[in-house]
Amino acid sequence: MIHLSILPLRLKKLLLPVLLCCSLAGAAQPDPPRPIIVTANPAQGLIFGAFFQGASGGTVIVQADGSRSSTGSIVLANLGYVFSPAVYEIDANVGTLISIMNGPDVTLSGSNGGTISLHIGAASTGASFTTTAVSPATTAVRIGGTLTIGTALANPSGAYSGSYMVTFIQQ
Repeated sequence: MIHLSILPLRLKKLLLPVLLCCSLAGAAQPDPPRPIIVTANPAQGLIFGAFFQGASGGTVIVQADGSRSSTGSIVLANLGYVFSPAVYEIDANVGTLISIMNGPDVTLSGSNGGTISLHIGAASTGASFTTTAVSPATTAVRIGGTLTIGTALANPSGAYSGSYMVTFIQQ
């Protein structure tokens, strides 16, 4: 093993820049293969399950991890109705950086009249992630949301539905 301290001074100055260049070049990630193809398959919709309204309303929150909670006078019910985050199956080349951009809040229409507000929540992967699954395997991205519900008069019981937008941006 050669120690730098025993090398002549002129060689020391030459050797250090070469070592630094080598270590910096080794840290870079290789570019993903071209062309980059990203497919986002909506495998499951965002479902809030059953709940009862109290006098003042409140919110129902489904987290990306699949848990559900409420605020205000909303009472969560377990009547056989499932609740779950939305699930998207992302198929892309390994090493592709993908950012997630949620659309604006949307208004859902009720089957018996009334409207409620839906806010799309955070994704299980965070706002961006790098794909690691080799196709045909996919990366599952789970996204929750929050319903804001008013009084029973403003939001009568029934099924509420609508559309929201989530954009997956390949970088």
